Amino acid sequence: MHSRTSDRPEGAQPGQDAQLSQSASDGLKIVVVGGFGVGKTTMVRSVSEIRPLSTEETMTQAGVGIDDASQVREKTTTTVAFDFGRISLDEQMVLYLFGAPGQERFWFLWDRLFMGTLGAVVLVDTNRVSDSWYAIDRLEHHGTPFIVARNNFGEPKHTLEEVRAALDLSPDIPMVDCDARDRESSKAVLIALVRHLYSLSTTSVPRESTA
Repeated sequence: MHSRTSDRPEGAQPGQDAQLSQSASDGLKIVVVGGFGVGKTTMVRSVSEIRPLSTEETMTQAGVGIDDASQVREKTTTTVAFDFGRISLDEQMVLYLFGAPGQERFWFLWDRLFMGTLGAVVLVDTNRVSDSWYAIDRLEHHGTPFIVARNNFGEPKHTLEEVRAALDLSPDIPMVDCDARDRESSKAVLIALVRHLYSLSTTSVPRESTA
């Protein structure tokens, strides 16, 4: 397996491959999870300001009968470890992005990938909602805050509330629409996650009096 980097994503500005600004003081580890072929690698590539590390490999006959590609027949590559990218939201806030592999045979990597993660994006394809259940289950098991992003490659067939019901999500988990191919759309998803994390961090728990 050979890790490789992709070209600078569309919309990236010259000089964005430079070293991290010295003004940055807050770095957050974010994981993008979801089913096989839902768009995790695409999101990391579209939004990263550096050339993202990619561990995509060409799908071969070895995966026949193991990886279910029936719903993504145009897909010819697959992530075998993780994707990595970085984006600066402002002069102080930097997000380190990890895209998790989607195939069931690589799920054993997820628990280790979640270590040190402050939040996650669950990317959902509404044509394959059930593919997102495992990701949500593992995040809840680890107590990792997350939001759900519906990746729209066409006109949505269901409302966000219908998707929420199908995933059996509580009302306090944010849901947003996105196009993982679009940099600004993907960036908006990450901003929504940061806002959710901030909201959770500022929720105070009343202390018992120590009379």
